[in-house]
Amino acid sequence: MSALLDRVPKQLYIAGKWRDSADGSRFEVRDPGTEQVLGEVADGQASDAGAAVDAAAGAQEEWAATAPRERGEILRRAWQLMTDRADSLAELMTLEMGKSLAESRAEVTYAAEFFRWFSEEAVRIDGRYTRSPAGGGGRTLVTRQPVGPCLLITPWNFPLAMGTRKIGPAVAAGCTMIVKPPQLTPLSMLNLAGLLAEAGLPDGVLNVVPSTSASRVVEPVLGDPRVRKLSFTGSTEVGRKLVGQCARHLQKMSMELGGNAPFLVFGDADLEAAVRGAVTAKMRNNGESCVAANRFHVHESVAAEFTRRLTERMAAMKTGHGTEDGVEVGPLVDGGQRDKVVKLVEDAVSRGAIAEAGGKPLSGKGFFYPPTVLSGVPPEARILREEVFGPVAPVTTFADEDEAVRLANDTEFGLVGYLFTSDLDRAIRVGERLQTGMAGINTGLVSNAAAPFGGIKASGFGREGGAEGIDEYLEVKYLALAVNAP
Repeated sequence: MSALLDRVPKQLYIAGKWRDSADGSRFEVRDPGTEQVLGEVADGQASDAGAAVDAAAGAQEEWAATAPRERGEILRRAWQLMTDRADSLAELMTLEMGKSLAESRAEVTYAAEFFRWFSEEAVRIDGRYTRSPAGGGGRTLVTRQPVGPCLLITPWNFPLAMGTRKIGPAVAAGCTMIVKPPQLTPLSMLNLAGLLAEAGLPDGVLNVVPSTSASRVVEPVLGDPRVRKLSFTGSTEVGRKLVGQCARHLQKMSMELGGNAPFLVFGDADLEAAVRGAVTAKMRNNGESCVAANRFHVHESVAAEFTRRLTERMAAMKTGHGTEDGVEVGPLVDGGQRDKVVKLVEDAVSRGAIAEAGGKPLSGKGFFYPPTVLSGVPPEARILREEVFGPVAPVTTFADEDEAVRLANDTEFGLVGYLFTSDLDRAIRVGERLQTGMAGINTGLVSNAAAPFGGIKASGFGREGGAEGIDEYLEVKYLALAVNAP
């Protein structure tokens, strides 16, 4: 472990150079499973953020002029490097974030796929050429150009994938970047910066500034009119503040914010498939995912049996340090996150919910909370309204389709919903009625580099991944051409 950590950069990455912060300060990164210090990382200051903007702005014109095929080949090489080094990338992620090695390996594969996908999209940036419908010599030429330097703010729960999902399309489109990685899990992003440099990404295209104060870095970056886009993944509360900060210079924005995903199980569903989907949708990443199933609404005719099977499956999951053999559930990322889960469960139980499995934090070192199933959760319980971000499945019932849809949509959020049914008509009907940007039908997994990821309502706007993902980093330009008659 020490050899791996020694190889990981722990400085700022600006203009192709590793450097200390302006005042030399550093902050600790800890293993949430042992609470031990993994290393100290340079703590970026406002002047460091300014230097990163200078580097990105200085590199933008030349990078935008780089051939799309060349940009794509850099991403392709980065995909190959990530694939070749999957084991070490996964181990580092497990150490700093807590998820099991199996989860981390799956994330490395998923994260790398964004580089492969956008390596192919780089050469497919299109436009159009048409003759003026009014006749005469007019022609319309429409092209798309990189939006310019971007600020990318990534969350702690998917340290690699949330970075590649933003960096991939930015590189493909010809944009330079300033990345603000999360304080809790910066090591994976710093490691990724070194990997991209090895893949041939020119100096100044990617700049990484970790910091203990997001505002200290973000405010000077967004306050600079040379920065033309913000892509943020995080809470709705912070997202609202950032939207306000972007108003001054009218910067383009992509916001992937909070969720409160409903999971609907209808009476005709294949219960075994529904339970497998529920475990996937709930327990991926220890439940610390914006697309994690947050509320389980089950038809009253199958609620008891579904709850029994889900309880049996979740109670059998092994909890422990992510590097241990057979561990399926690691620690939560820190004490604050575990305390939030504890309070939400205690609130539900105090209102009459029953803990069928789990329900209490584990003692000892590390921020562990066991897989938990709650039955009989009343409508007024906070856990049905707030994002849990932990391994807790609250179960409620519904009587008919209309009630299921009403319960599912009774939230300000609209990221994703899940539904299990054997009726194709119902699947399409309910899928279309869900007020979400995505819907998983008879599956508990919607994340896919080839598909547009994003939500509506308080879950944000813009899409990441898919053919739509690169559009967020491009501006449309119209050229009016006068063609004289011979």
